[in-house]
Amino acid sequence: MDIGTLVYLAQLGGAVCFVLGLHRMNSPATARNGNLLSAGGMVVAVLATLVSLVTREGGLDAIAWVIIVVGFAVGGGLGLYTARNVQMTEMPQLVSLFNAVGGGAAALVAIADFLRLTGSAGAPVSTTVFVVLDVAIGAVTFTGSLIASGKLMGLISGKPIIFPGSRILTVVLAVVAVAGTALLVLGAAGTVSLDGTVSVLVLGLILASALVFGVTMVLPIGGADMPVVISLLNAFTGTAVAMAGFVLDSPVLIISGALVGASGGILTKLMADAMNRSILNIMIGGFGGGEGTHAAGAGGPGGSVRSIGADDVAIQLAYATNVIVVPGYGLAVAQAQHAVRELAELLEAKGVNVSYAIHPVAGRMPGHMNVLLAEANVPYPLLKEMDEINPEFDRCDVALVIGANDVTNPAARRPGNPVSGMPILNVDHAKSIVVIKRSMGRGYAGIDNELYVNPKTGMLFADAKAGLADLVAAVKAL
Repeated sequence: MDIGTLVYLAQLGGAVCFVLGLHRMNSPATARNGNLLSAGGMVVAVLATLVSLVTREGGLDAIAWVIIVVGFAVGGGLGLYTARNVQMTEMPQLVSLFNAVGGGAAALVAIADFLRLTGSAGAPVSTTVFVVLDVAIGAVTFTGSLIASGKLMGLISGKPIIFPGSRILTVVLAVVAVAGTALLVLGAAGTVSLDGTVSVLVLGLILASALVFGVTMVLPIGGADMPVVISLLNAFTGTAVAMAGFVLDSPVLIISGALVGASGGILTKLMADAMNRSILNIMIGGFGGGEGTHAAGAGGPGGSVRSIGADDVAIQLAYATNVIVVPGYGLAVAQAQHAVRELAELLEAKGVNVSYAIHPVAGRMPGHMNVLLAEANVPYPLLKEMDEINPEFDRCDVALVIGANDVTNPAARRPGNPVSGMPILNVDHAKSIVVIKRSMGRGYAGIDNELYVNPKTGMLFADAKAGLADLVAAVKAL
């Protein structure tokens, strides 16, 4: 068996690890091992590719070795740094930056191969199609992901940014990219006469159009929709990588890219469904402005906010039979997952049944709350998805809401406001409701939460971590 066959089998083995790793990520109990398995598959694929480069005819010159070593050092160093230092609350913007890097890298690979082929016999039709798709999708992903990450970081306003003629410009850019693609494909087929210089210029026009299109596509979308946009761009990244795999005739790139593209597409659909929105609707119009740009919807109930102290909440919790904890982004920001687990363990020791209601878009990414609570060793069976937990609120003595806002807003059941139609957790069905929140600030949708003026609701104004620590102390004192 020659080296080429061994390399091919090793890359195929790496791709199998990707598939199995992704499958194991279906459950929180096996997700960690699935992640490690996928990482192991990537190590095998990278080493196999390195062996292929070293053993090919002519080997590698000094410049190539310098590029490879520097690439390993920079990429590995940045990966290690981000893994150790980035908080879970910053994960969406990190994923967006990774999307930008992946899309940009895939586009550069396609451009380099196209230039190589154009300088020799010319690119065949099949290669030209994949190159153009790779460049267009990768460039859109690159700039679109940078804008999305900037919105989540606060570097760019979370409000939808629309300038005069922006929609028309977006359409024109799309038409230019499609026309350029058709011209290159016809040139590769021999239907239209194009020399190498013209082909490169046309590809450059497609690249420029796609880069600007990524900006004009994402800028008009509100900050509340950025997690969905990031998931969609993640699917774009996978598709671009798969196209690069066809350009380079690399099965491992095709398989891994297709996996990322398909899983990103499915995740985007699930997130859109969780907000009762279509993906097209999200891309065309923003879900709220992200910074309180919407007024509260008309027709909502009036009322006053009732503040409550930690001692009163502790009594309610300690003498309850069923308590449902509703974690949200405020819990994630405060890193209060260990505090909520400690409180739950105290209540369970007193005979209280405690469970956790997980909304699909709680936090900023699906699974965000699951990962945080799993990090604090909260038992997996206690984490209940929305459809499973909603009927339980009718039998719940106390619903403890920690930093969740839009996903608990009863206004979603009425038309005429930014959250209308979004499936929510039925927190208002509980006998008593306690909300831990730093202030009366609005959520991403930019409207007031009607749950806060419900007569059954008591507001414990505090940082999630500090508020839970007060509750732990109060329960212990009982």
